[in-house]
Amino acid sequence: MKKRCLITGVAGFIGSHLAEALTAEGHEVLGLDSFADYYAREVKESNLSGLQGEAAFDLVEGDLARLDLGGLLRGVDWVFHQAAQAGVRASWGDFFRTYTDNNILGTQRLLEAVRQVGSAGNGKVARIVYASSSSIYGEAEEARTPEDATPRPISPYGVSKLAAEQLGYLYWKQFGLPVVSLRYFTVYGPRQRPDMAFNRFIDALLSGGEVQIYGDGEQTRDFTYVGDAVAANLAAAERGRDGTVYNIGGGERASVNRVVEILEEVSGRRAKRSYHDRQAGDVRHTWADVSRAERELGFAPRVDLRDGIKRQYEWQRRGKLDGDQQRTS
Repeated sequence: MKKRCLITGVAGFIGSHLAEALTAEGHEVLGLDSFADYYAREVKESNLSGLQGEAAFDLVEGDLARLDLGGLLRGVDWVFHQAAQAGVRASWGDFFRTYTDNNILGTQRLLEAVRQVGSAGNGKVARIVYASSSSIYGEAEEARTPEDATPRPISPYGVSKLAAEQLGYLYWKQFGLPVVSLRYFTVYGPRQRPDMAFNRFIDALLSGGEVQIYGDGEQTRDFTYVGDAVAANLAAAERGRDGTVYNIGGGERASVNRVVEILEEVSGRRAKRSYHDRQAGDVRHTWADVSRAERELGFAPRVDLRDGIKRQYEWQRRGKLDGDQQRTS
């Protein structure tokens, strides 16, 4: 059955892929984005290029913390709350105010608006899928981290994501809002944000610059391909259990050094590595226990790390070639 969907942060990395997947399945999408200046607006506009002229897609520009959300929510069946101020390393100091406004206040205002729209008799939202983060765990103790591990974030960003996740739980517990949270583990793939590691590494390989690695490179991550993260959102909208949190991981943990090796293999280029001090808030290891998502959502990652890295490399390589051609024409 066709659904009307609201995606916050629609011009971002995951949000734009999710919008394309939903419209491809015949759903209507209302996309909301503030086009915050954390990275270039042109990048976000490019993310939405595949949706231009799509009759089932509408875009609204606005800030969740300030916008009147009631009108946007009327008639909406599913809400995918992807909007957030991203970045672990930037979340320290005075800039933390941006995280509290965008991640905590924005989430609270969205949840309150969903509650008010429902209580006003204008039709209730059937599902809210919140994009949480593995950063809420901090330095996890278990090899594979289950959802019931005690959260101890070690960055202000992780604190803000955990606070927003807990707001979702509270609004489910107190008011019955159908909130489901997905804890993403290091998502990568085409359109990845410019500040994220894979994007930076590939740009350096293509330009002949240095691949800058923070720490010794032996820290490991459970890397998740963006298409698998999108599939998890669709499954959560259809089958998620209200008030429940699900880990979403790629099923394949690797060190940063191993990622660079794979990039060298798929690109045929030699990386000029440089190592720098570990950054505050960076955890040593992550690895998702996704058994709950497998059992309840039918989730299973389908894209392995090497294939996913190759897809992202080819996407960035094509983008660089297109840019070079435009500059010389």
